[in-house]
Amino acid sequence: MLPTLSLPIPVLILFAPVLLWLVGLTPASLANTRPHLMARLNGGAAWLAFTGTLAAAVIYLFDGTTQAWTLFSIPLPGDIGAFTIGTYLNSVTVIMLLLVSFVGAIVSRYARNYLDGDPNQGRFHKWLTLTLASILTLIVSGNLLMFALAWIATSLCLHQLLMFYRERSAAVLAAHKKFIASRIGDATLLLAVLLIGSSLHTLEFNEIFEHMATMDGPLSAGLQVASLLVVLSAALKSAQFPFHGWLIQVMEAPTPVSALLHAGIVNAGAFLIIRMSPIVSHSATALAALATIGLVTLTLASLVMLTQTSIKVSLAWSTTAQMGFMLLECGLGLFSLAMLHLVAHSLYKAHAFLASGSGVDAFRAPIIRYAPKAFQPVQLLLGLVIAGILAVVLGAAFGMPWEQQPALIAAGAIVAIAVSQLMLQTATLFGNGAALRRAVALSALLCGAYFALHQLFDHALAGSLPPLRDTASALPSGLVPLTIAAFVGLLVMQQFIKGARSNLRDTLYMHLYNGLYIDVYITRLLQRVWPAPHQPAYHQGA
Repeated sequence: MLPTLSLPIPVLILFAPVLLWLVGLTPASLANTRPHLMARLNGGAAWLAFTGTLAAAVIYLFDGTTQAWTLFSIPLPGDIGAFTIGTYLNSVTVIMLLLVSFVGAIVSRYARNYLDGDPNQGRFHKWLTLTLASILTLIVSGNLLMFALAWIATSLCLHQLLMFYRERSAAVLAAHKKFIASRIGDATLLLAVLLIGSSLHTLEFNEIFEHMATMDGPLSAGLQVASLLVVLSAALKSAQFPFHGWLIQVMEAPTPVSALLHAGIVNAGAFLIIRMSPIVSHSATALAALATIGLVTLTLASLVMLTQTSIKVSLAWSTTAQMGFMLLECGLGLFSLAMLHLVAHSLYKAHAFLASGSGVDAFRAPIIRYAPKAFQPVQLLLGLVIAGILAVVLGAAFGMPWEQQPALIAAGAIVAIAVSQLMLQTATLFGNGAALRRAVALSALLCGAYFALHQLFDHALAGSLPPLRDTASALPSGLVPLTIAAFVGLLVMQQFIKGARSNLRDTLYMHLYNGLYIDVYITRLLQRVWPAPHQPAYHQGA
């Protein structure tokens, strides 16, 4: 059994969500009559929550043991365990708490100025506080059913923020589409909770993970189905293909909502997979489904992103692609790498959305623009070869066991492909030795930083996530070469789309600009089955 947790850390961990819940439960009518007070309460609570989380992280740094604590417990019928209010503390919990509480505090401060003067700003700050409280509750939950209820609460509170401008028909339609996807995701997660409880007779994370650590043989049928349901729920939360359209269209919401959504809430899908990795990592079917969903989504979204003219829409497609990338990493068993990706993406995307106005100003500034060049396969091949050598050499220098872990080969190949894109941005790789040397030096620096961070997160998350060597046996054969081939193909397609104009390129560009019309058909279907309130039937161009 896990050691009993001393009182200060659970108090500090619960302090963040409880404080935000207390502020967020202010009646909306009172919040709107005292909007500036509500804004100050929201900002103060968010910063205090981050401070408490930081203190808990410092204490955990000197202890470092996975621990659980329960406030009270209610037995559930059917021998599926109990519903408890408590916490589960490990490295994943601490990292996510620090990340979300920090981003929440920044977004709250930004929203105070952004919404100043809006007649409903008090109501906005109320729901922003409740949304932060819900996702922090999700992170600290020590019970699977408590986790699922916080998961649902996060979605319902976010819905109020997405519907902030109820007079905008596009905002209502996008929020409605997200509402439907979220309810399906909620149902699948609750069913997974029921199957896990009936199979293991407990809903406590520490007991579930202890059981999985000592399990021999394949998963039972109930846990296999539960793993697939967890994957489906995560895919719906992360706006994966083909239910990705709502994330692109919620740009009608205020910018602070977009920042919080893209930097925090949409990451809940990847966090669900990481949290449930002790179960999911034992299912080859679930890993294959994760990898397939992620690979298809990131390929589509990465290409569409290149054609968008709106900064916020381009960022939204980028988020969809990055979420697919995280699920792909999880499907390859690289859970610590997915955690690193989640942290980096959250910080970047929060800054990108909050600074999107400055991005528009920079785009409008007079600069020298270069005409696109024709696709140059020789330079592409040269860039791939140089980047591949850098990845192999630096990866070996950082102790990457390429020959033992096939998934790491895929990760190294992806790094090489990404670095080759950087090298292709130089004016030329032929006839300019200085430019080539600069490109190689910068690429080596980036490769080294990547492998160093990968090793750092591997070390920090050791004991909180299943070891890669244990996951490797469950990886479907062919998944690693398929992933590498898909990324090489994506690199070629990106260079072709950004290259000189041609009839084929222009035709492809037009279809990609419209997202291959996938969301049009999904929206029409949803409008027939479950029409949005006060919305006309959807048609292309609406």
